[in-house]
Amino acid sequence: MQASESIHPAETVAPAALHAAMTGAFADYLIGSFALPLAQWSTFLARHAVDLSCSRVAVQRGEVIAFALVAPRAELGRWRLATMGALPAARGCGAAPALLDDFIERAGVAGMRGVELECIAQNERALRLYQSRRFDVDSPLYGYTRAPGEATPELAPQNVEPLAAEAAYEWLDAVALRRADLPLQVTPVSLRALATPPVAWRHGDALLVFSEISADAVTVQSIVDSSTGLRDAEVLVRQLAARYAMRRITVPQLQRPDIGGDAFERAGFERLPMHQYLMRRPL
Repeated sequence: MQASESIHPAETVAPAALHAAMTGAFADYLIGSFALPLAQWSTFLARHAVDLSCSRVAVQRGEVIAFALVAPRAELGRWRLATMGALPAARGCGAAPALLDDFIERAGVAGMRGVELECIAQNERALRLYQSRRFDVDSPLYGYTRAPGEATPELAPQNVEPLAAEAAYEWLDAVALRRADLPLQVTPVSLRALATPPVAWRHGDALLVFSEISADAVTVQSIVDSSTGLRDAEVLVRQLAARYAMRRITVPQLQRPDIGGDAFERAGFERLPMHQYLMRRPL
């Protein structure tokens, strides 16, 4: 970092200033610009379980030029780097690497056993930075889509159990704690921050959580199959495709293939061209 730059807790910065820094840093992002209205900023932070007291910003002459937002996962003994970025004019000045080093150091001081983050696999610059700090890929995270009216191979009727949101969250919390390898965004700490409670279906050892976004669209928030083979997850995915045959179904790039993601491909969904890596580093 340059002499004119300093690191501060993110909670000391006005929400509008932090939102503006995020908007500027991700204006040229690979998967699209960050266009969230300021009025929805607090919901964004809640969805990512961001703790501003643990998060940091780099400031130069009173302006936020880079940031590292942190989501502690104390129950797993890890901190998650929810998002990190720098304004285009500040890239290359060392602010982002300094924030990353600070994040890793503070997690260790806090008694965490590791740190984690997600990185777009095609973002080579970010990937090199994380690998230089000894982050390793734990799993790819894929997304999927299905266009309205696309044919889905038929499946014999199966018993799909609708669950109330809190019952689904209780089940998912237990699985997430036992496995300790799920992305935060597919777990209840994130799902509870959705503006409208989602729909949850269970079949055998699998749970599917999704939202009816509009009359034309459905978004899958989470799918987890705690058994081997993903047969139960595939039942849920095919039932979803049949129920909402005339709506576009979108699955964000947050699905581990071994926990549920592969079920979408078996059911004829198209994998999105870009994906993420779930990366971890022990401390």
